[in-house]
Amino acid sequence: MEKINLTHHFLIAMPNMVDPHFTKTLTFICEHNDQGALGIVVNRPIEMTLHTLLEQVSITLHSEAFKSVPIHFGGPVQVDRGFVLHTPLGQWQSTLAVSSEVGLTTSKDILQAVARGEGPGKMLVTLGYAGWAPGQLEHELSQNAWLTVHAKPEVIFDLAAEERLPAAMGLLGIDFTSLSDQAGHA
Repeated sequence: MEKINLTHHFLIAMPNMVDPHFTKTLTFICEHNDQGALGIVVNRPIEMTLHTLLEQVSITLHSEAFKSVPIHFGGPVQVDRGFVLHTPLGQWQSTLAVSSEVGLTTSKDILQAVARGEGPGKMLVTLGYAGWAPGQLEHELSQNAWLTVHAKPEVIFDLAAEERLPAAMGLLGIDFTSLSDQAGHA
């Protein structure tokens, strides 16, 4: 199978996706290499706010601007751990630079900065991430489980959660409602 790198791409779950973790999801791939892939589901808010999350990790929120920001289900791996997808990159203790403008940070210092009103300009906070073993994502792609398209940060950071999947489909020129849940073979 040819080598592909889907870092900074969206994975759009096809309608026939049966895994309940990924049904109707839009996943942003943060890293894809020989060791596998790591992504964040960006369109599944959960019943938790940033204020509640910060309380759980003993951080006092001083900036009311972020109090009601929803936390998202980022994927089924390490669901007890926080991940902050953000722009701009900034200088945090543990950040994976996805691109020159987007980072994924797992260190507590970013949450402390957000609580003080000094965090990144735009962010999406999740619990958990999506992970694939070497070759696993490529296999799923060959099985028509996902569509892929180069990601645009504004889809993640400027749109409401329910608008992100249709917007990503729009990048491909496809209306999500027109997709069939049946795979076709010519």
